[in-house]
Amino acid sequence: MARLVHAKGKSAVKIRLVASCLVVACILCCATIAGRAQSSSESIRERADALLQQMTVDEKAGQLNQASGVSLEGFIKEVSDDAIAKGEVGSILWLVDVKEINRLQHVAVDRSRLHIPLLVGFDVIHGYRTVFPVPLAMASSWDPSVEEQAQRVAAEDARAAGIQWTFAPMVDIARDARWGRIVEGAGEDPYLGSAMAEAQVRGFQGTELNPTGILACAKHFAGYGAADGGRDYDSSYVPEELLRNVYLVPFYAAVKQGVGSLMSAYMDLNDVPASGNRWLLHDVLRETWGFQGFVVSDAMAVGNLVTHGFAADREDAADRAITAGLNMDMASSTFIENVPKLVASGKVTPAQLDDAVRPILETKIRLGLFEHPFVDETKVESVLTRQSSRELERKLAARSMVLLRNQNNALPLSRKLKKVALIGPLANSVEDLEGGWTVEGLFGGAPKSHVVTVEEGLRNKLGPDVQITVVSGPKLQRQYPSLIDDLQGKKPKPAPTPAEVEESLRKAVDAAKHSDFVIAVMGEAADMSGEGASRSALDLPGSQEQMLEAVVATGRPVVLVLVNGRPLDIRWAGEHVPAILEAWFPGTVGGDAIADVLFGDVNPGGKLPVSWPRTAGQYPIYYNHNLTHEPDDRPSFTSRYWDISSKPLYPFGYGLSYTIFHFGEPRLSKKQIKIGETTEVSIVVTNTGQTAGDAVAQLYIHQRAGSASRPVRQLKGFHRVALAPGQTQTLTFPLGSHELSFWSPQTKAWAVEPGTFDVWTGEDSAAPSHAELEVTAK
Repeated sequence: MARLVHAKGKSAVKIRLVASCLVVACILCCATIAGRAQSSSESIRERADALLQQMTVDEKAGQLNQASGVSLEGFIKEVSDDAIAKGEVGSILWLVDVKEINRLQHVAVDRSRLHIPLLVGFDVIHGYRTVFPVPLAMASSWDPSVEEQAQRVAAEDARAAGIQWTFAPMVDIARDARWGRIVEGAGEDPYLGSAMAEAQVRGFQGTELNPTGILACAKHFAGYGAADGGRDYDSSYVPEELLRNVYLVPFYAAVKQGVGSLMSAYMDLNDVPASGNRWLLHDVLRETWGFQGFVVSDAMAVGNLVTHGFAADREDAADRAITAGLNMDMASSTFIENVPKLVASGKVTPAQLDDAVRPILETKIRLGLFEHPFVDETKVESVLTRQSSRELERKLAARSMVLLRNQNNALPLSRKLKKVALIGPLANSVEDLEGGWTVEGLFGGAPKSHVVTVEEGLRNKLGPDVQITVVSGPKLQRQYPSLIDDLQGKKPKPAPTPAEVEESLRKAVDAAKHSDFVIAVMGEAADMSGEGASRSALDLPGSQEQMLEAVVATGRPVVLVLVNGRPLDIRWAGEHVPAILEAWFPGTVGGDAIADVLFGDVNPGGKLPVSWPRTAGQYPIYYNHNLTHEPDDRPSFTSRYWDISSKPLYPFGYGLSYTIFHFGEPRLSKKQIKIGETTEVSIVVTNTGQTAGDAVAQLYIHQRAGSASRPVRQLKGFHRVALAPGQTQTLTFPLGSHELSFWSPQTKAWAVEPGTFDVWTGEDSAAPSHAELEVTAK
């Protein structure tokens, strides 16, 4: 640009002419692209409308019907060929047999009157053949690209195997780890949750839905994570202010990113079931946000409107759901049985029915299903078994781990270890390391992913000369079987006898005494987190705590590796075990990734996406709570309980490293701005240690006064950056209307209010470095 400014004479004229032409060309190019996008959307709408004009009411109702591709004894029957051929089914789910998917697709395309292909869905939550870390783990990376990369591979694998639609991401905010489905989300914060929601939508769908991706589905709309007592399926009571400012925020982010579908939640939200809640599905989602996709119910949720005591019968349930704005009925057959009757009686108009069907047809068009409905069965295994996927999984798993404790630099371990005691029920567990909701392990029979256990990871790292003594102890078990165990017909695991527990403790102590180092791998079995996996307590299940205390008592150095799907009660370990690594459920190559971190090939850089409690009695606990008349940052403050500290064991955003970072004071480009303007907050981060590592700089704000009380701190920016020893980098975050606005219960609107804002930067939600921002009226 400087050359343009200082050019003279004819050269300047030529340059200005060229520059003007470039500007015009850019404008025309942008206009052309925008025109193509609009034209594409219009042509898709025209194709869908042309198809609607040819469809009977029964065929339209069929597009609203999602049927099961498998038979689940005592729960649901599999779809029939006859129903598909009659156009009574628009989508199938729970089927992973590629040959059967192709066969049913042929029935739809070859035998139905209008040859409309099926939309095949499945819960591809964190990988297909290669299983990536659970979503809560990937959120712990504080790196949205982790989620995007993982879900891109998952999308490629799923599409190759005939799945075009995943019921993910789960974007529910969870402030209570007793709730089992916390494992599927991004934790307690709406800002972090939004970033992870957007990344997953991009990973699944691409920048826009197209034939190379799969349809994403943001769930569970909305408030599902606020279930009473953390009990799955229980009612949620969430005031509108909290919904707008916290629970709805990640859903809005997913919608703005272009997510093609949403799933309505099971439970009552403020006494109105989410699947029949017009305020949610119409007023907020479509009128306010402008959502153009479609909404599917959670499994059986439309029929269960009767069970809730909301609908009088199944016909009433269908009426309430479709009128509320629900497009597709998952597996309850309530729509296919009753929508034609509702149209015939005039309760549902033809226009309402068309509006419900249209976005489903448009989605099938965008996915290219009319042109390419079938799967090339000869290429499936070559896609699912890509070595590059396993290599990426190992990298992302290590990037998602959080170092909770490292007293006297107990980690990383030396490769010169000769004798290692590896103890705990998860030390060599194949079935638990990937966590729950694995596609091929759910309804597809035995998993085919070839899991690398922690024992195998250590042997791969240390070679054949090391002596590893494994003492697993009793298998972990639930008191009541899981939903999936019931569906799969699995028998309950027998409880260990007192003698078996004592024998395992004796073996663990003996192994510890004859070792150089003890690695305890403990936590939860895969079926202890997820749907139908809520807990009343958060202690280490079974006899794990006894085993841990026993080996620590031997005096041998111990590291605790946690494999789990939620924060656990580790108060004793937090005081007595020198090093604690939170690995979560790390996925298929998790054993190698854990070894990479333990031995320093990877420096852990993950941060907690939740406030880690001392005990379950603290729930719900979250960092972004409001102030009280007795603030907990006063010097005189002790606790809100008389028997335990009310503060978390580890704060939101916390995580250690093998190196040390220094975070400078926050600097504002403008210390005073008007409403609508933006300032920039800069922070200098330096690696002052001797090891390369990743720092996660975090920005928090607090509005001191306004039309409503505001949280003590709110995350409004973060960035993970790799720094070599001695390296310094300046990171900059914007603070403007997007970051400063909130929905006020007084004004019933979003606004930025004038006043003073506190600004903090640092390495977690307790960061002390502080500045002030003044916001004035326009």
